[in-house]
Amino acid sequence: MFGATPTLAGVTVTPYSAMTCAPVACAVRSISEAAGSLPLHIYKKLPDGSKEKATDHPLYSLLHDAPNSFTPAALFRTQLMADALLQPWGGFAQIVRVDGGKPAELIRLDPRLSSIVVDYSNFEPAYAIKADGKNPAREIPAADILHIPTPAYNPSRGLVGEGRDVIALALVLERHASRLFGNAARPSGVLSLKGTVTADTLTTAKAAWQASQGGDKAGGTAVLPTDASWQPLTFNSVDSQFLEMRTYAVAEIARLFRVPLHMLMQVDRAQARSIESIGAEFLAQALLPKLKLFEQELELKLLTPKERGQYCIEFNVDGFARADLLARAQALSAAVSARILNPNEARQIGFGLPAYEGGDVFENFNTSSAHAGGALNAGGNNDNQKEAA
Repeated sequence: MFGATPTLAGVTVTPYSAMTCAPVACAVRSISEAAGSLPLHIYKKLPDGSKEKATDHPLYSLLHDAPNSFTPAALFRTQLMADALLQPWGGFAQIVRVDGGKPAELIRLDPRLSSIVVDYSNFEPAYAIKADGKNPAREIPAADILHIPTPAYNPSRGLVGEGRDVIALALVLERHASRLFGNAARPSGVLSLKGTVTADTLTTAKAAWQASQGGDKAGGTAVLPTDASWQPLTFNSVDSQFLEMRTYAVAEIARLFRVPLHMLMQVDRAQARSIESIGAEFLAQALLPKLKLFEQELELKLLTPKERGQYCIEFNVDGFARADLLARAQALSAAVSARILNPNEARQIGFGLPAYEGGDVFENFNTSSAHAGGALNAGGNNDNQKEAA
């Protein structure tokens, strides 16, 4: 009735019902929360090809701190990325401009409240909010809307729409398991009585068995009358295939969202690679492509054509190293030793510590010639210093 077609498994899959499936929720949160936790900065491009944070630019606080007065920046990016993974067309946010077109606020368009229609009939996208019972349809200029596109090949269906049969299989298996155990459909065993058995005899035998074996008495010695036998029930081949199907459904969802299987808490299979290499694969294949789309959409809509040659907007993926103190310290130590960073820069990047006097010198303290007062910092070489002596 509302445009949602049942799947082959017999259940209807929407972005909201998909999030009740634990593997889908885990995959979406793995990507969206990672995007929300990474620092987002606007940088000024320098003549030598390097860049520095443009903290004096009006967009800096808008992107790094808070896009509006009621949403922190991390939550804004997390929700927008989740919309891009779940909703048809992707995630949307409206740009509120003041003073001749300067961006003042970014407001996420909640898909539960604002259904967005995208029209590509004239090649250039046209955006509009659908009419509802209270408000008429409202068009939004393309320049005033941030559109984080869905990874789906057919954007009108979204990633959930294209993978709805995979998600439906996981939902059906989860619901079947819940009903199975909720209804106690599989008893631990069968107590059989021989001969002619009346209803009173069955009730008496069951009560006696539960009195001797139920609750905290389970596992004790069972005494059966001569006309009774006990047969325990175990998993058969059909039950084993059911468990395999649930494992397979989790792997299919990992493929759909391009998330490493271990990030969906599926760690019962041997991995030929280390967890660190799989984490790097998640960053390179699952996260970076989406972050790049996010960055370029921000640059396209928030920067003027002139500013795009002077500034860039980028996520700082070095934030992933914050979770590993040893790896972070070793990487910064190597960068200082190689004179890529000075100690003060390493302190600020890795630990957020203030600068100290003398920490702005690029030198390797493990090499005497590069140490403070040595030939390398004096601007000469050892031979010249020896001749002068």
